[in-house]
Amino acid sequence: MKVLGLSAGNAGGSAEILLKEALRAAQEVGATPELVRIGDLELATGPGADRDDAQWFWDRLMESDGLIVASPIYSRTVPGILRLLGDKISGPQADVAFTAELLRMRADGAEIAVDFPIDERVLKPRVAGFLAVGGSLPTYWKTLALPLMHTLTASAQIAVVDQAEFAGAGSPASIVLDPDALARAARLGRNVGEQLGRPFDEAEYRGEPGLCPVCHLSVFAFRGGAAVECAACGAGGTLRTENGALRVEFSPEGLAQSVIALSEKHAHFQEVQETAARQAAYRAEIERRTAEYLAWDPRMVPERG
Repeated sequence: MKVLGLSAGNAGGSAEILLKEALRAAQEVGATPELVRIGDLELATGPGADRDDAQWFWDRLMESDGLIVASPIYSRTVPGILRLLGDKISGPQADVAFTAELLRMRADGAEIAVDFPIDERVLKPRVAGFLAVGGSLPTYWKTLALPLMHTLTASAQIAVVDQAEFAGAGSPASIVLDPDALARAARLGRNVGEQLGRPFDEAEYRGEPGLCPVCHLSVFAFRGGAAVECAACGAGGTLRTENGALRVEFSPEGLAQSVIALSEKHAHFQEVQETAARQAAYRAEIERRTAEYLAWDPRMVPERG
């Protein structure tokens, strides 16, 4: 089975070193590794671009059984180019519920309010692991990295079986001075490699535990009173105190609202279809009102040589 490694940092940098350590460990347990440097990809961002490698990367991912992403941490989060690639390969085409529902509706001849291109290969089970490495030591300089990396796998319901954050790699490739970090990356690689081919519900999370039992992270948004939502996956819970310590209590309904949960994906598909059907009756009015904004255009564009 094949594991795809994506390096979102500099060639030969700390993120790529950790990724190679993980890929080598995955290979030792039987996986065939591939490595893609995000810097080798051309990703179109505007008009006039004649090349976009996002589809090429998507095909590599669809041919794989697992994914390991290694990213540096810039200003508390991941590089923008990784988010750009994530935006290009996410959405309805990568959503397992959208794919399954549209296949069913087409087979039944059902009316589809809004259709999308789909790729049946997304239904194949896959597992993933994340490695995020920064130079700063305090935790608050790394808060947003892992949550945003989850957006790469949530739509396709790729099971994240391990994730790890690293600090102190402030100069190029300096992670090699941290044997514990290298060993941790290797452990992540083995955790991914040993579970290639496992369905989502059978994949075992082997990373550090977080407060959220779905994505295993501990970043929350407060929604009034004691209600909280996992900022990474959307699972809903209630803040409690137990022996003077804070904890989050999750109900089955709260867990089911996680965007990783298949039930929520299907609910989201129905929401999209119902919204499109409801707004279809107002299409002429929408276009009439939009025309006013299209006519008023004070934009500036760069001069091209």
